[in-house]
Formats: sequence, structure tokens, C-alpha cells
Amino acid sequence: MKRLLLLAASDQDPCSPRVNLVRHRSLRKLLRDRGQLSHFWKAHGLDMVQYSEDCNAFTEANEPLINYLDVSYFGQISIGTPPQNFTVIFDTGSSNLWVPSVYCVSKACAEHIKFQPSQSSTYQAIGTPFSIQYGTGSLTGVIGSDQVVVSLTVSNQQFAESVSEPGKAFLDAEFDGILGLAYPSLAVDGVTPVFDNMMAQNLVELPMFSVYLSTYGHGFLLFGGFDPSRFTGTLNWVPVTQQGYWQIQLDNIQLGGTVTFCVNGCQAIVDTGTSLPEGTSRGAAPLSCPAVSQYAVECSNLNVMPDVTFTINGLPYTLGAQAYTLMESSDGMTFCTSGFQGMDIPPPAGPLWILGDVFIRQFYSVFDRGNNRVGLAPAVP
Repeated sequence: MKRLLLLAASDQDPCSPRVNLVRHRSLRKLLRDRGQLSHFWKAHGLDMVQYSEDCNAFTEANEPLINYLDVSYFGQISIGTPPQNFTVIFDTGSSNLWVPSVYCVSKACAEHIKFQPSQSSTYQAIGTPFSIQYGTGSLTGVIGSDQVVVSLTVSNQQFAESVSEPGKAFLDAEFDGILGLAYPSLAVDGVTPVFDNMMAQNLVELPMFSVYLSTYGHGFLLFGGFDPSRFTGTLNWVPVTQQGYWQIQLDNIQLGGTVTFCVNGCQAIVDTGTSLPEGTSRGAAPLSCPAVSQYAVECSNLNVMPDVTFTINGLPYTLGAQAYTLMESSDGMTFCTSGFQGMDIPPPAGPLWILGDVFIRQFYSVFDRGNNRVGLAPAVP
């Protein structure tokens, strides 16, 4: 399922959108006053990027967060003037923004908020046909342009207005649409992605955004930087191998300390729009049944289930059974299911492993467009 992380931001960076209502003196100002700001950036591998000393031009905004059953993280955006509000998934596995149109004829649209272009004074009709296919559903529509507020106000943003959402993929979804955060090369119809317009319109100080997902609370997406209070140690930077998805190289995958998959290296994508870690159905088979998307496990067996370690750029990223097993209760009973599932992605895009929200919950993730790399560090619980 495509997932969400709610827009948020650090209470430590005065240049970034934030969700904290209580303001504190920024970490940036403290470090600058002590003459330590440059050392701080270099300690986190950011010496290649130029930083502004004056953040007055950058916007701050508060956004509410929604954590849906610890499975999906949704955020609210608005489109148009006056604003029309929508709940969306922020998806690093795609690049387009879409919401349902008032002209949509599908059942799925009837259950969600629909955009009304006639009610927006800043709307411009583009009219280009739009069609997109996700792993769990598809839709068609047309392209329009309007002001989009994602904590920051993005002008002249093209987006898709869906007019047909067939099947059940979006019928019961808790979100209205999807906002893609992958590279422009994945964008259908050549539409400029929202984050690219944020950079072009000088709305963010740094050409990066970062993601924190909590098992017990909210998720946070910070545009224009990262929040060191959300992770431990220093960020480990991994080069992007192909600028479409946020695609990186895996050295290998260990099961219980033994290299079992990806023996000679393989490719993976860090995808906030996927709930579970995925691999080829053959690769995921020892962890899940290849005939089904997930499988049940005995909750009492978690203490004997093996750790799964992804070796990335020479460093281990380990998920214990508690981390990769999903637990839910119903009618007074507790059920556990594997957090891994098989999914075959054919060439030329695949084969790929997908490091979804189960992985990101354990490892704070920074998506650096300025240097085309992903930063990873253990997330603070």
C-alpha cells in the first residue's frame, strides 16, 4: 500500500517547515554563536553544500500529523485559492502529485475529497491527458496547474486531477491522493515534481528532505534539511545509483548473520510509499510465502526469529524480528504477520529490493538532491 508521512519539521531549524507549536532557540543559531556551525555540517558530511547564514527568506509553517494504525502516515496539503484541503501520501517511489477531480466517475472518488477547479481563482487548465500505474492500482485524469501549499506555498504547480480510479486499490484508502518525491525522470507527462519547484522557487534552504517514522507516534517529513534530534550518531551517505527512484546499491542481505540474498550485490530503493520491505518473490521466499503477499507467524516465536541485515556501503542495517513483524489485535486476539513480501519488478527498472516504511522506521533517512545520495542513521525510538 502507498503510505504517508506527515509533513513536519525540526524545531531546531529556523529555515524549515515545522510541526512544533512551541518554539525554541534554533540549533543553527546556537552553533553559529559558538563558532561551531561549519564543524557541525562537516561532521554530517555536508561540507560540499553551501549554506546561507540568513534564513529570513524561508517560510515556517505548522502541519498536523496523522499516524494511521502505525501502517500509514498521512499529511495534509491544500490546492487552490481559497485552499482546498487533501490528505496525501508523500511518496519517494513516484514523482507526480494527484488528487481526485470533481468530475471523477469512480466509486473511489465518491469516498474522498474532490478538487473543484471552478472554485479556485488561481487555477489554470492544462488539459494534458494523464495516466499512471502503481503496484497496487492505476488512475487516469488530466493535468491542471494551481498554487499548492505543502507547509510551503508552491506557485504554478502542475498536478493531475483523476477522473477514473478503477478497481478497489483506492476505494478504501485513508488518503485522497499521492504527492511524489522521486526524481523528475519518473514524472508522467514531464510534470515538474513539487520538491523540484520548491528548490526552483527558493523555498528551501538546502536541496534535501528527510524522513522520520515512529512506531509509537507520528511521522515527520522535513523539507530543506534534517533533524539531528531524530537519529543517533552521524549520517552515513550512500550514492544514488540511478536518478529515478531513490535507488542505492546493496552489498548483500544477511539472514541470522549469514549472507543469504544479494550475494553479489543488488539494487534497492528507499520508498516511503511502500509499507513493507519487498524483494523478488524468490528472494523474499524464506521470509514470506511466495504464493501470498504476506504470511502469518506465531507471535510467541519472535524471540527465535532471525535478524535481517542489509549491508549498505559497507555498513550493517539490522532489523530484528520485532521490527519486521507487524502485530495487530482483533476481537481480543493478537496476530503477527511477516513484514516482508515478495514482489517482482521486471527489467529495466528491476529486479529491485524495496526498503519501505518498516526499514525507515528503524533508520532516519535523508534524501539529498544536491549531492544525489541518501543519508541513513539509526532513528531515535
